Amino acid sequence: MVPSNGTGISLFLLLGFSEEPALQPLIFGLFLSMYLITVFGNLLIFLAISSDSHLHTPMYFFLSNLSFVDICFTSTTIPKMLWNIQTQSKFITYEGCISQIYFLVLFAGLDDFLLTVMAFDRFVAICRPLHYTVLMNPRLCGLLVLMSWTMSALNSLVHTLMMLRLSCRVLEIPHFSCELNQVVRGSCSDNFLNYVTVYVVSGLLGGGPFAGILYSYSKIVSSIRRISSAQGKYKAFSTCVSHLSAVALFYCTALGVYLSPADSHSSYSGVTASVMYNVVTPMLNPFIYSLRNKDIKGALKRFIGL
Repeated sequence: MVPSNGTGISLFLLLGFSEEPALQPLIFGLFLSMYLITVFGNLLIFLAISSDSHLHTPMYFFLSNLSFVDICFTSTTIPKMLWNIQTQSKFITYEGCISQIYFLVLFAGLDDFLLTVMAFDRFVAICRPLHYTVLMNPRLCGLLVLMSWTMSALNSLVHTLMMLRLSCRVLEIPHFSCELNQVVRGSCSDNFLNYVTVYVVSGLLGGGPFAGILYSYSKIVSSIRRISSAQGKYKAFSTCVSHLSAVALFYCTALGVYLSPADSHSSYSGVTASVMYNVVTPMLNPFIYSLRNKDIKGALKRFIGL
């Protein structure tokens, strides 16, 4: 959205969840709690993996990157929302809104790519166990993460540049952040090309990785079925449960955000889906990956000195 003399905008109005003043302390306390849990949970996972030499393996390398990205993902929106509630203001600057869009798309894309890379890691570990250390070498792991950052940054740049072509006199966003779809819907200029870009690029960069995850797990299931012992099958499948849970949570909430109807009556459901996608998913990931993982629980105990 391009600000122009007299007709452009320099501020956006984030309508948030509720106009009721009595509910603001409750909303503030709830989201502050979820934000602190997200930051400390993911930070503990990141530091525990970094400090424990036993966890310096490809699987935990990717998990530490996912934890870092989840901290950044939720930090893109929640601190600004909490600041607005505390100052009783609903405004965000034009530059701040565009920055939010860029980093939201960036970190959402990184989550998507990292979950795909982790599925590939599980595929190699279970289907090619004898070649695992050779295939998943530090050079390849670093390259996969670098490619994830590069593709996510380019994707985010495309969407941000497309946003700059839009203009509008007044823009109220029925949301707690500058979520891409909501901002595009709120524009009074021609946004058809933006919609095409959002759905085509999201389809390619979302559908492609998801297809890769499905392919990896189809091979994993096939390999597990060939294992003769029940204990061997359980051990192989248990290494994938946490990742499958994170994938299901991420894609279900993401679909709720990007496939929600455009009419105003559905704005509440869209905001709810966005909260699940942007806040709840990053908050739950540390629990998903630590509750059933003895290595992570052991590293956490050693890190905090228990």
